[in-house]
Amino acid sequence: MTPEDTEPCMESSQTILNSHNGDNILVLMAKAPRPGTVKTRLARSLPVEAVTELYRCLLADTIALAHSLCGVTVAIMCPASDVEELALLAGGETGVVAQQGDGLAAALISVFAHFAVPGSRHVIAFNCDSPHLPAAVLANAFEMLNVHDVVIGPTHDGGYYLVGAKAVHAELFLRDGMGTDSALDALLACAQRLQLSVGFTDPFYDIDVEGDLTRLAAELRLAPARAPRTAAWVEEWQQSVPRLRSAAGEL
Repeated sequence: MTPEDTEPCMESSQTILNSHNGDNILVLMAKAPRPGTVKTRLARSLPVEAVTELYRCLLADTIALAHSLCGVTVAIMCPASDVEELALLAGGETGVVAQQGDGLAAALISVFAHFAVPGSRHVIAFNCDSPHLPAAVLANAFEMLNVHDVVIGPTHDGGYYLVGAKAVHAELFLRDGMGTDSALDALLACAQRLQLSVGFTDPFYDIDVEGDLTRLAAELRLAPARAPRTAAWVEEWQQSVPRLRSAAGEL
């Protein structure tokens, strides 16, 4: 991105939580960065403290990416136990809302139940694993909701990194196989049963396993400004973790 792409365009937390005046709302799906609770698959190949710090960096860069979108209100949806910690990490410009229920499906249902106002607002739920996503992809996702009921950002592993809608469709997430390689297919099948039109953004990848991190490290070495905090983490841990250093060096 150019420097112009990263200029902040922020709304107040009060606006996010109370007024809901914005037509476009980007809701980040997040957890507090605590050891053993985030990026657990990566912890099989990296020290848990490294994984925890990586998630903290991914989250910070994702919040910055979200605020680079002008005309978009930014919020975080998270487990109730994480609200206070995430509010401190996110700062006053990002409202933090407690989800109803446990798990990612409950979080997604909570996003649209809390923020969607049929006919007047576009809401997109976005993961915190893709802070290097071009901002134009997010902007395009909001535009697609002008002509589709639902917009989906597919990942290469059979999941999705974002889902957006302009109304509450809780049935979309009741049987979607969260965390599996069939999550996208299940979501599309639900959308078809509900007779919802679906638009797609560009396929991308999130950071779940070591191969994803290796790919990210190679990309950020070439363009660290896309996710500067994460790029700094990569630089630090390549010096300490031989596996990460050698894998990144092969790309």
